[in-house]
Amino acid sequence: MARSVLCIALAFVLIVCVPEAHAAGKTDVSAQACVLFCANTGELVLEKNSDKIMPMASTTKIMTALLALEKCSTDDETVEFTYDMISEGSSMYLKVGEKIRLSELVKGLLAASGNDAANAIAISMCGSTEKFCKLMNSRARSIGMNNTNFVTPSGLDDENHYSTAYDMALLMNCAMQNEAFRDIVSQQDIEVTFEEAEKQKAIYHNHNRLLSEYEYCIGGKTGFTKKSGRCLVTCAEKDGITLIAVTLNAPDDWNDQKAMYDYGFENLRACCQDDTNVNISLPVAGGEQNHVTVNAECKMPYVYNINGVDVIDREYFLPHFVYAPVKKGDALGKIVYYKNGKLFREVPLVAESTVPLDTQKESIFENIKNWFFGIFKGMN
Repeated sequence: MARSVLCIALAFVLIVCVPEAHAAGKTDVSAQACVLFCANTGELVLEKNSDKIMPMASTTKIMTALLALEKCSTDDETVEFTYDMISEGSSMYLKVGEKIRLSELVKGLLAASGNDAANAIAISMCGSTEKFCKLMNSRARSIGMNNTNFVTPSGLDDENHYSTAYDMALLMNCAMQNEAFRDIVSQQDIEVTFEEAEKQKAIYHNHNRLLSEYEYCIGGKTGFTKKSGRCLVTCAEKDGITLIAVTLNAPDDWNDQKAMYDYGFENLRACCQDDTNVNISLPVAGGEQNHVTVNAECKMPYVYNINGVDVIDREYFLPHFVYAPVKKGDALGKIVYYKNGKLFREVPLVAESTVPLDTQKESIFENIKNWFFGIFKGMN
Protein backbone atom coordinates (compact mmCIF):
# COMPACT_ATOMS: atom_id res chain seq x y z
CA MET A 1 0.00 0.00 0.00
CA ALA A 2 1.30 3.47 -0.86
CA ARG A 3 2.16 5.70 2.06
CA SER A 4 -0.37 8.36 2.87
CA VAL A 5 2.17 10.70 4.41
CA LEU A 6 2.76 13.94 2.57
CA CYS A 7 6.42 14.52 1.80
CA ILE A 8 7.88 17.76 3.05
CA ALA A 9 9.91 19.88 0.68
CA LEU A 10 12.77 22.11 1.72
CA ALA A 11 14.36 24.37 -0.82
CA PHE A 12 17.06 26.93 -1.33
CA VAL A 13 18.63 28.65 -4.29
CA LEU A 14 22.20 28.08 -5.37
CA ILE A 15 23.60 30.59 -7.83
CA VAL A 16 26.13 29.18 -10.27
CA CYS A 17 27.53 30.26 -13.61
CA VAL A 18 25.84 28.29 -16.36
CA PRO A 19 24.54 29.11 -19.85
CA GLU A 20 21.01 30.39 -20.31
CA ALA A 21 18.67 27.52 -20.97
CA HIS A 22 18.74 26.46 -24.62
CA ALA A 23 20.83 29.52 -25.52
CA ALA A 24 23.78 28.24 -27.54
CA GLY A 25 26.50 30.39 -29.01
CA LYS A 26 27.15 30.75 -32.73
CA THR A 27 30.41 29.73 -34.34
CA ASP A 28 32.14 30.48 -37.64
CA VAL A 29 32.56 27.09 -39.30
CA SER A 30 32.50 25.73 -42.83
CA ALA A 31 29.62 23.39 -42.00
CA GLN A 32 26.14 24.18 -43.27
CA ALA A 33 24.84 22.83 -39.97
CA CYS A 34 26.55 21.94 -36.71
CA VAL A 35 26.10 21.51 -32.97
CA LEU A 36 28.35 21.16 -29.97
CA PHE A 37 26.31 19.16 -27.47
CA CYS A 38 27.19 18.78 -23.78
CA ALA A 39 26.40 15.20 -22.76
CA ASN A 40 26.63 16.14 -19.07
CA THR A 41 23.70 18.56 -19.28
CA GLY A 42 21.92 17.70 -22.54
CA GLU A 43 22.33 21.31 -23.69
CA LEU A 44 23.80 22.90 -26.78
CA VAL A 45 26.99 24.88 -26.33
CA LEU A 46 27.28 25.94 -29.98
CA GLU A 47 24.89 25.62 -32.89
CA LYS A 48 24.35 26.59 -36.49
CA ASN A 49 21.17 25.48 -38.29
CA SER A 50 20.88 22.74 -35.67
CA ASP A 51 17.35 21.71 -36.78
CA LYS A 52 17.90 21.96 -40.53
CA ILE A 53 16.92 18.71 -42.26
CA MET A 54 19.89 17.38 -44.23
CA PRO A 55 21.42 14.13 -45.50
CA MET A 56 23.93 12.62 -43.06
CA ALA A 57 25.67 9.98 -45.20
CA SER A 58 27.50 7.20 -43.32
CA THR A 59 27.03 8.75 -39.91
CA THR A 60 23.76 6.81 -40.32
CA LYS A 61 25.79 3.75 -39.35
CA ILE A 62 25.87 4.92 -35.73
CA MET A 63 22.24 3.79 -35.47
CA THR A 64 22.88 0.59 -37.44
CA ALA A 65 25.77 -0.28 -35.12
CA LEU A 66 23.83 0.53 -31.96
CA LEU A 67 20.94 -1.77 -32.88
CA ALA A 68 23.30 -4.57 -33.87
CA LEU A 69 25.35 -4.33 -30.68
CA GLU A 70 22.23 -4.38 -28.54
CA LYS A 71 21.22 -7.61 -30.26
CA CYS A 72 24.74 -9.01 -29.80
CA SER A 73 24.40 -8.63 -26.05
CA THR A 74 21.96 -11.55 -26.08
CA ASP A 75 22.54 -13.21 -29.47
CA ASP A 76 25.83 -12.69 -31.30
CA GLU A 77 24.75 -14.73 -34.30
CA THR A 78 26.92 -15.87 -37.19
CA VAL A 79 26.00 -14.18 -40.47
CA GLU A 80 26.62 -15.71 -43.89
CA PHE A 81 27.19 -13.06 -46.56
CA THR A 82 24.79 -13.41 -49.49
CA TYR A 83 24.28 -11.77 -52.89
CA ASP A 84 21.48 -9.51 -51.64
CA MET A 85 23.85 -7.99 -49.08
CA ILE A 86 26.24 -6.61 -51.73
CA SER A 87 26.33 -2.81 -51.87
CA GLU A 88 28.02 -0.01 -53.76
CA GLY A 89 30.37 2.46 -52.10
CA SER A 90 32.69 1.99 -49.13
CA SER A 91 33.14 -1.65 -48.21
CA MET A 92 34.59 -4.33 -45.94
CA TYR A 93 35.02 -6.33 -49.16
CA LEU A 94 32.97 -9.21 -47.87
CA LYS A 95 32.63 -12.20 -50.19
CA VAL A 96 29.54 -14.27 -50.85
CA GLY A 97 29.62 -17.34 -48.62
CA GLU A 98 31.89 -15.82 -45.97
CA LYS A 99 30.71 -16.20 -42.40
CA ILE A 100 31.24 -13.63 -39.70
CA ARG A 101 29.74 -12.90 -36.29
CA LEU A 102 27.39 -9.93 -35.96
CA SER A 103 29.72 -8.22 -33.46
CA GLU A 104 32.63 -8.50 -35.92
CA LEU A 105 30.47 -7.00 -38.68
CA VAL A 106 29.92 -3.95 -36.49
CA LYS A 107 33.68 -3.41 -36.27
CA GLY A 108 33.96 -3.27 -40.06
CA LEU A 109 30.81 -1.19 -40.27
CA LEU A 110 32.26 1.53 -38.04
CA ALA A 111 35.96 1.42 -38.92
CA ALA A 112 35.85 0.76 -42.68
CA SER A 113 32.35 2.28 -43.05
CA GLY A 114 31.32 -0.87 -44.89
CA ASN A 115 28.05 -0.53 -46.77
CA ASP A 116 28.17 -4.29 -47.30
CA ALA A 117 28.38 -4.71 -43.51
CA ALA A 118 25.35 -2.42 -43.08
CA ASN A 119 23.27 -4.52 -45.47
CA ALA A 120 24.47 -7.76 -43.86
CA ILE A 121 23.44 -6.51 -40.42
CA ALA A 122 20.04 -5.29 -41.61
CA ILE A 123 19.11 -8.39 -43.58
CA SER A 124 20.39 -10.85 -40.98
CA MET A 125 18.50 -9.10 -38.19
CA CYS A 126 15.21 -8.28 -39.92
CA GLY A 127 15.10 -10.11 -43.23
CA SER A 128 15.33 -6.95 -45.34
CA THR A 129 16.78 -3.45 -45.22
CA GLU A 130 13.25 -2.01 -45.34
CA LYS A 131 12.19 -3.83 -42.16
CA PHE A 132 15.45 -2.89 -40.47
CA CYS A 133 14.86 0.79 -41.27
CA LYS A 134 11.50 0.58 -39.50
CA LEU A 135 13.43 -0.57 -36.45
CA MET A 136 15.87 2.32 -36.91
CA ASN A 137 13.05 4.85 -37.06
CA SER A 138 11.32 3.40 -34.02
CA ARG A 139 14.51 3.69 -32.02
CA ALA A 140 15.10 7.21 -33.33
CA ARG A 141 11.74 8.33 -31.92
CA SER A 142 12.51 6.72 -28.57
CA ILE A 143 15.60 8.90 -28.11
CA GLY A 144 13.97 12.11 -29.30
CA MET A 145 15.17 12.21 -32.92
CA ASN A 146 11.98 13.85 -34.12
CA ASN A 147 13.37 15.27 -37.37
CA THR A 148 15.03 12.11 -38.68
CA ASN A 149 13.98 9.45 -41.17
CA PHE A 150 16.00 6.39 -42.11
CA VAL A 151 15.43 4.48 -45.36
CA THR A 152 18.86 2.85 -45.63
CA PRO A 153 21.13 1.24 -43.00
CA SER A 154 24.27 2.57 -44.71
CA GLY A 155 23.51 6.22 -45.45
CA LEU A 156 23.54 6.11 -49.24
CA ASP A 157 21.69 9.06 -50.77
CA ASP A 158 17.91 9.03 -50.80
CA GLU A 159 15.49 11.98 -50.70
CA ASN A 160 13.66 10.41 -47.76
CA HIS A 161 16.82 9.68 -45.76
CA TYR A 162 17.64 12.66 -43.56
CA SER A 163 18.38 14.00 -40.10
CA THR A 164 19.56 17.15 -38.33
CA ALA A 165 22.74 18.08 -36.50
CA TYR A 166 20.84 18.11 -33.21
CA ASP A 167 19.25 14.71 -33.79
CA MET A 168 22.61 13.17 -34.66
CA ALA A 169 24.04 14.51 -31.40
CA LEU A 170 21.22 12.78 -29.52
CA LEU A 171 22.02 9.55 -31.37
CA MET A 172 25.73 9.75 -30.60
CA ASN A 173 25.01 10.51 -26.96
CA CYS A 174 22.90 7.37 -26.74
CA ALA A 175 25.41 5.22 -28.65
CA MET A 176 28.35 6.29 -26.49
CA GLN A 177 26.55 4.86 -23.47
CA ASN A 178 26.91 1.43 -25.06
CA GLU A 179 30.25 0.08 -23.85
CA ALA A 180 30.88 -2.06 -26.95
CA PHE A 181 30.18 0.84 -29.31
CA ARG A 182 32.39 3.14 -27.27
CA ASP A 183 35.24 0.64 -27.40
CA ILE A 184 35.05 0.13 -31.18
CA VAL A 185 34.95 3.80 -32.17
CA SER A 186 37.90 4.61 -29.88
CA GLN A 187 40.31 2.40 -31.83
CA GLN A 188 42.39 3.72 -34.73
CA ASP A 189 42.92 0.20 -36.05
CA ILE A 190 40.71 -2.76 -35.29
CA GLU A 191 41.03 -6.48 -35.95
CA VAL A 192 38.09 -8.39 -37.39
CA THR A 193 37.87 -12.18 -37.19
CA PHE A 194 35.98 -14.26 -39.76
CA GLU A 195 34.31 -17.56 -38.91
CA GLU A 196 36.47 -19.69 -41.19
CA ALA A 197 38.21 -22.89 -40.11
CA GLU A 198 41.51 -21.01 -39.84
CA LYS A 199 39.84 -17.98 -38.19
CA GLN A 200 41.03 -15.56 -40.86
CA LYS A 201 41.64 -12.01 -39.56
CA ALA A 202 41.68 -8.58 -41.19
CA ILE A 203 42.77 -5.15 -39.93
CA TYR A 204 40.63 -2.10 -40.72
CA HIS A 205 41.76 1.48 -40.20
CA ASN A 206 39.34 3.97 -38.66
CA HIS A 207 38.61 6.93 -40.95
CA ASN A 208 38.18 9.31 -38.00
CA ARG A 209 41.33 11.47 -38.09
CA LEU A 210 40.45 13.23 -34.84
CA LEU A 211 41.46 10.10 -32.92
CA SER A 212 45.08 10.94 -33.79
CA GLU A 213 44.83 14.69 -34.33
CA TYR A 214 42.81 15.78 -31.27
CA GLU A 215 43.98 14.39 -27.94
CA TYR A 216 40.61 14.47 -26.22
CA CYS A 217 38.64 12.71 -28.98
CA ILE A 218 37.36 9.30 -27.83
CA GLY A 219 35.41 8.22 -30.90
CA GLY A 220 33.24 9.13 -33.84
CA LYS A 221 31.94 8.30 -37.30
CA THR A 222 32.65 9.89 -40.66
CA GLY A 223 30.39 10.15 -43.70
CA PHE A 224 30.50 11.43 -47.27
CA THR A 225 28.47 11.40 -50.46
CA LYS A 226 28.37 13.99 -53.23
CA LYS A 227 24.90 15.03 -52.09
CA SER A 228 25.59 15.23 -48.36
CA GLY A 229 29.14 16.56 -48.46
CA ARG A 230 31.49 15.76 -45.59
CA CYS A 231 29.67 14.70 -42.40
CA LEU A 232 31.29 14.00 -39.06
CA VAL A 233 29.97 13.02 -35.62
CA THR A 234 32.52 12.70 -32.81
CA CYS A 235 32.84 12.70 -29.03
CA ALA A 236 35.55 14.16 -26.78
CA GLU A 237 36.18 14.17 -23.02
CA LYS A 238 38.29 16.44 -20.83
CA ASP A 239 38.27 17.23 -17.09
CA GLY A 240 34.93 15.54 -16.44
CA ILE A 241 33.18 17.16 -19.42
CA THR A 242 31.84 15.10 -22.33
CA LEU A 243 31.09 16.93 -25.59
CA ILE A 244 29.63 15.71 -28.88
CA ALA A 245 30.37 17.58 -32.11
CA VAL A 246 28.28 17.20 -35.27
CA THR A 247 29.09 18.87 -38.58
CA LEU A 248 26.99 18.31 -41.71
CA ASN A 249 28.17 19.30 -45.18
CA ALA A 250 31.44 20.70 -43.84
CA PRO A 251 34.31 21.08 -46.34
CA ASP A 252 36.72 21.71 -43.44
CA ASP A 253 35.18 19.34 -40.91
CA TRP A 254 38.35 18.34 -39.04
CA ASN A 255 39.30 21.94 -38.27
CA ASP A 256 35.66 22.87 -37.65
CA GLN A 257 35.37 20.29 -34.91
CA LYS A 258 38.75 21.05 -33.34
CA ALA A 259 37.72 24.69 -33.02
CA MET A 260 34.32 23.74 -31.62
CA TYR A 261 35.85 21.46 -29.01
CA ASP A 262 38.44 24.06 -28.05
CA TYR A 263 35.66 26.59 -27.50
CA GLY A 264 33.66 24.16 -25.40
CA PHE A 265 36.50 23.06 -23.15
CA GLU A 266 37.72 26.64 -22.68
CA ASN A 267 34.30 27.88 -21.57
CA LEU A 268 32.84 24.96 -19.62
CA ARG A 269 33.76 23.76 -16.15
CA ALA A 270 32.72 20.60 -14.30
CA CYS A 271 31.69 20.84 -10.65
CA CYS A 272 30.02 18.63 -8.09
CA GLN A 273 27.26 19.44 -5.59
CA ASP A 274 28.07 17.40 -2.49
CA ASP A 275 25.02 16.60 -0.36
CA THR A 276 26.44 13.33 0.95
CA ASN A 277 26.89 14.91 4.38
CA VAL A 278 23.70 16.92 4.88
CA ASN A 279 22.98 14.72 7.95
CA ILE A 280 19.20 15.05 8.10
CA SER A 281 17.65 13.40 11.15
CA LEU A 282 14.49 11.46 10.32
CA PRO A 283 12.17 10.13 13.11
CA VAL A 284 11.77 6.35 13.29
CA ALA A 285 8.66 4.75 14.80
CA GLY A 286 9.04 1.44 16.59
CA GLY A 287 12.80 1.22 16.38
CA GLU A 288 15.58 0.66 18.88
CA GLN A 289 16.63 4.22 18.02
CA ASN A 290 14.20 7.11 17.62
CA HIS A 291 15.97 8.68 14.62
CA VAL A 292 18.06 7.73 11.63
CA THR A 293 20.45 10.01 9.74
CA VAL A 294 19.93 10.30 5.99
CA ASN A 295 22.29 11.66 3.37
CA ALA A 296 22.44 11.86 -0.41
CA GLU A 297 23.41 8.55 -1.99
CA CYS A 298 25.99 10.22 -4.24
CA LYS A 299 27.33 13.59 -5.31
CA MET A 300 25.49 15.48 -8.03
CA PRO A 301 27.84 16.54 -10.86
CA TYR A 302 27.00 19.45 -13.14
CA VAL A 303 28.67 21.54 -15.81
CA TYR A 304 28.54 25.33 -16.04
CA ASN A 305 29.62 27.96 -18.54
CA ILE A 306 31.96 30.63 -17.21
CA ASN A 307 30.25 33.25 -19.41
CA GLY A 308 26.72 33.00 -18.00
CA VAL A 309 24.66 33.00 -14.82
CA ASP A 310 21.88 30.63 -13.92
CA VAL A 311 19.92 29.41 -10.91
CA ILE A 312 19.97 25.87 -9.56
CA ASP A 313 17.39 24.92 -6.90
CA ARG A 314 17.31 21.80 -4.80
CA GLU A 315 14.49 20.36 -2.73
CA TYR A 316 14.54 17.66 -0.07
CA PHE A 317 11.60 15.26 -0.11
CA LEU A 318 11.15 13.11 3.01
CA PRO A 319 8.21 11.58 4.88
CA HIS A 320 7.39 12.91 8.35
CA PHE A 321 8.69 9.64 9.81
CA VAL A 322 9.44 6.03 8.86
CA TYR A 323 8.63 2.71 10.52
CA ALA A 324 11.31 0.36 11.80
CA PRO A 325 13.07 -1.73 10.75
CA VAL A 326 15.34 0.46 8.62
CA LYS A 327 18.37 -0.99 6.83
CA LYS A 328 21.53 0.95 6.07
CA GLY A 329 21.30 2.16 2.47
CA ASP A 330 17.50 2.13 2.31
CA ALA A 331 16.17 4.93 0.10
CA LEU A 332 13.93 7.00 2.39
CA GLY A 333 13.54 10.14 0.29
CA LYS A 334 15.23 12.12 -2.45
CA ILE A 335 16.83 15.41 -3.40
CA VAL A 336 15.42 16.94 -6.56
CA TYR A 337 17.60 19.43 -8.45
CA TYR A 338 16.15 22.02 -10.83
CA LYS A 339 17.85 24.31 -13.31
CA ASN A 340 15.86 27.35 -14.41
CA GLY A 341 12.81 25.79 -12.80
CA LYS A 342 13.10 22.62 -14.87
CA LEU A 343 13.84 19.19 -13.46
CA PHE A 344 17.54 18.49 -13.76
CA ARG A 345 18.35 15.40 -11.68
CA GLU A 346 17.21 13.35 -8.70
CA VAL A 347 19.44 11.76 -6.05
CA PRO A 348 18.09 9.31 -3.41
CA LEU A 349 18.37 10.13 0.29
CA VAL A 350 19.49 6.95 2.04
CA ALA A 351 19.77 5.74 5.63
CA GLU A 352 23.28 6.00 7.07
CA SER A 353 22.70 3.21 9.59
CA THR A 354 20.46 0.29 10.45
CA VAL A 355 17.65 0.74 12.97
CA PRO A 356 16.31 -2.63 14.16
CA LEU A 357 12.73 -3.10 15.22
CA ASP A 358 12.24 -2.77 18.96
CA THR A 359 10.27 -5.92 19.73
CA GLN A 360 8.94 -4.44 22.98
CA LYS A 361 7.36 -1.61 21.00
CA GLU A 362 6.33 -3.72 18.03
CA SER A 363 2.81 -4.54 19.17
CA ILE A 364 1.69 -1.01 19.93
CA PHE A 365 3.22 0.46 16.81
CA GLU A 366 1.78 -2.28 14.62
CA ASN A 367 -1.65 -1.47 16.06
CA ILE A 368 -1.17 2.25 15.35
CA LYS A 369 0.05 1.57 11.82
CA ASN A 370 -2.83 -0.80 11.06
CA TRP A 371 -5.31 1.70 12.47
CA PHE A 372 -3.82 4.54 10.45
CA PHE A 373 -3.83 2.66 7.13
CA GLY A 374 -7.29 1.30 7.89
CA ILE A 375 -8.63 4.86 8.06
CA PHE A 376 -6.78 5.80 4.88
CA LYS A 377 -8.17 2.77 3.05
CA GLY A 378 -11.68 3.61 4.21
CA MET A 379 -11.30 7.17 2.86
CA ASN A 380 -10.50 5.74 -0.55
